[in-house]
Amino acid sequence: MNLPTAVVSLLMPTRGRPKLAERFIKSAIEMAECPEMVQFVIRVDDDDHESQALDGAKLNMITIVGRRSSMGTYNSACLERATGDIIVLGNDDIVVRTRGWDRRLRDVHTSHPDGVYLAYPNDLFKGRRLCAFPILSRRTCNLLIEPFPRAYQGAFIDYHLLDIFKRLERYGYPRLIYLPDVVFEHMHYRTGKSTFDETYRSRARFRDDDTFLALRNDRSDGALRLLAAIDPGTVHERAHRNHTSLVGQGWAKRVFDAAKVILGDEELPAGWRLRLFSWFFARFSVASLLARQ
Repeated sequence: MNLPTAVVSLLMPTRGRPKLAERFIKSAIEMAECPEMVQFVIRVDDDDHESQALDGAKLNMITIVGRRSSMGTYNSACLERATGDIIVLGNDDIVVRTRGWDRRLRDVHTSHPDGVYLAYPNDLFKGRRLCAFPILSRRTCNLLIEPFPRAYQGAFIDYHLLDIFKRLERYGYPRLIYLPDVVFEHMHYRTGKSTFDETYRSRARFRDDDTFLALRNDRSDGALRLLAAIDPGTVHERAHRNHTSLVGQGWAKRVFDAAKVILGDEELPAGWRLRLFSWFFARFSVASLLARQ
């Protein structure tokens, strides 16, 4: 059999869940059409000795050990070591359910000769609404420079990437690709498929909200670089740049600034602006209530 040319790199930060990590790796290999063309890049903390012992002897696997850090730092470290043409952000709480999932990803990759796309599987949780496990080409990662910003402590990388590609849609280039029949089942505790363990418990629920808003201009710049790669002959002007800091402000001021950053962002489709602002309004409200308890 002739092997495909595109290697798929699955990035997986993990902590304290060696059995779950092994389950994910096993499911990805068993369901792959060409497992020899799948690479795993694992990031574990230096005090997590069980996860360091994950056996990759018979796999194309790289294990990175380092100090405990942010999720953005973990994923960026994995990306630096990955050699694949197709980059997938994975979690240790995934089970791959679709046979030939790697072929489907390569089909998406080859159908976009300029290499600019954001694909995502069906996680049986968020579904079409969110690219929970983003799939990007190596070229897209390079164009974005820092596709997984280190400032994100534990969340929002998926929203960050989705927001960039919503900007492309606004400019007339729909490059978001949802793969409903490629199932990467998210065994999240909120679906009742796992327990609320220490790894979940240690994540601050609202820590990255302000970071997402503060990185608005980075997403704008990233979208413009992708546009230049898609259509080098067209010059796109940057919308008004917003500068705001939300750290330490009260509920009303945070909501006002979020409205200014999101609702006033003409680079985004109107529907996405409304959805984002409504979501942040709800999150700020819950965070404010919890802070008073």
